[in-house]
Amino acid sequence: MSVVHSHSVGGPKRRLVPCRIHPALSLDYACLSSIPRDYTTARACDLSPSAGTPASVLQELNVENLLLIEHAQLRLAPGLNVLTGETGAGKTVLAHALDLLLGGRAGGTGTKPTLIRPGASEAYVEGVFDLPDSLRSELAERLPDGAEEIVLARRLGSDGRTRAYLNGRSATVSELREYGSRLLSFYGQHEHRKLTLAGAQLEILDALCGPDHALRLRACAKTFAEIRRLTAELDTLRELSSARERELDLLEHELSEIDAAGLDQQEYDELSLARARLGRLDALRLAAGAGADALVPEDGADGLGSSQLMAGAVGGLDALAGVDGSLDALAERLRALVIESRDLSGELRGYCERLAGEDGSLDAVEERLASIERLVRKHGGTLAAVLDYAADARARRDQLAGAEVALAAAIAQLGEGHAALEGHVNALRDARELHAPRLELAVREQLAALAMADATFEVSLSPREAGPSGGDAVEFMIAPNPGVPAGPLREIGSGGELSRVMLALATVPARPSPARGGARAGAPSSSAQATLVFDEIDAGIGGQTARAVGARLRELGRDRQVLCITHLPQIASLGDRHFSVVKDTAAAPTRATVVELDEGEVVAELVRMLGADAADSAARAHARDLRKAA
Repeated sequence: MSVVHSHSVGGPKRRLVPCRIHPALSLDYACLSSIPRDYTTARACDLSPSAGTPASVLQELNVENLLLIEHAQLRLAPGLNVLTGETGAGKTVLAHALDLLLGGRAGGTGTKPTLIRPGASEAYVEGVFDLPDSLRSELAERLPDGAEEIVLARRLGSDGRTRAYLNGRSATVSELREYGSRLLSFYGQHEHRKLTLAGAQLEILDALCGPDHALRLRACAKTFAEIRRLTAELDTLRELSSARERELDLLEHELSEIDAAGLDQQEYDELSLARARLGRLDALRLAAGAGADALVPEDGADGLGSSQLMAGAVGGLDALAGVDGSLDALAERLRALVIESRDLSGELRGYCERLAGEDGSLDAVEERLASIERLVRKHGGTLAAVLDYAADARARRDQLAGAEVALAAAIAQLGEGHAALEGHVNALRDARELHAPRLELAVREQLAALAMADATFEVSLSPREAGPSGGDAVEFMIAPNPGVPAGPLREIGSGGELSRVMLALATVPARPSPARGGARAGAPSSSAQATLVFDEIDAGIGGQTARAVGARLRELGRDRQVLCITHLPQIASLGDRHFSVVKDTAAAPTRATVVELDEGEVVAELVRMLGADAADSAARAHARDLRKAA
């Protein structure tokens, strides 16, 4: 028995097994002599000579701290790889690992995903695949020169975050999902239940109809989306039309008010200043009159003004003219002040007279400002907001004015869309009707090889309301036994029958239809080159039926790599490479190890799966017979 990198780190001595793509993705494993240091050599050895050369191969699956598994490294082979173990030993952990590589959810609630092994800070999954030619150019920027592998990886942190890697570089989970789905086709324990969904059945049929059909599907979905957009637009236009007249009247009224006001920011500022000035006319008049009287009192007023007093002083200075030149100069300045004071007094009185002419102007200014400020309060609080509202109102008025034209155009476009959709629906229906008999025949052939030779399988097409995928409803009809009318798969199929139908449908893509020249078929999410993974697809079957299912899986392995998690010895005995999951409950926490079995260990595992004691010679002989029959 060889341990396949699945063990407990029991001592202080540890080594870092490097990732070939990026050092940050290296795994820390215990140093075991049975683990080859050279990955390439390890992968190249012990391959089953009976296995074919499939289009794509999962070379290695590395798992660290995922549920029960502390460390595991599986080196897989072309052909049929089987994984067995006691119920609850941890076989499903590897299914979880593959699901993570396909971009699946990490699960769990709170801060720590439930997939992380208790006591660990993170979990890590890595898958090393042969690089398909179809992805070589697509991933050229992420590949080193001469690369022959593609590595997908996923790291789950204790903080609940996950990180995805593609060839050592950070990637998004959606990228992992996109490329992973082209490398792996996963069929889980309950995957066959999806076959009961009408949408899944339609996708299976559509995938058999070839690349032109896929283009038609995209065109149909695009046309349907455009019809929905046009329908929503038409509803809006119709609502617009019903309220059009009322809204137009309101807009015209508001615009006429704004236009009639002749709004101007400079005028508004000037009017605001004028209102403040005119509100204090009396105060201005009193101040100016007092100034004039202080200089030159009006006739009849008591006392002398400052101008008269200065004039008397000038007369005294003139009497001494010529005596002192300096005094003469000062006398001239005083004489100028007398003249200036008399002029200023006259101007002040003139100002008072002009103010008298402005009596009553305040009412006109207040009225003009009131009309402007009413619009300001109504349309935004500022004059600029009123002008912006007017611009929007004019645009809306023009839109309403053209609503009838837009309504007519939308109706015409919607009619064209419905005509185009009808064309797509008819084209899709023709293709489905053409390929449905081929799917029926292919599935019946596969069911015959799976111990359901008397079963009938039909694809029932019926019209339904047109949608993004056309106007057809698909129902898979099956009659497992002769003489029993065929009924919907969701109502008639048992768990075992559904498992075999799913296997039959999964194997149809691997057998190219001559009419399509080997074009891709099967569910849209699968790839004709992808590794097929079956997680206990054999649930609900046994005996000769189980042997037939196993034979079909092995036949698949001649053209494609197959990984099957199974509990049936009839299937396990047919594996080209056999792995076993063993649970150690003495460890704390419980630990599962994965081992690759040699021929003698395969026989012992088959004895266990037969429910016999290891010393049971009859069971051992039966197990050897099962291996020989393979």
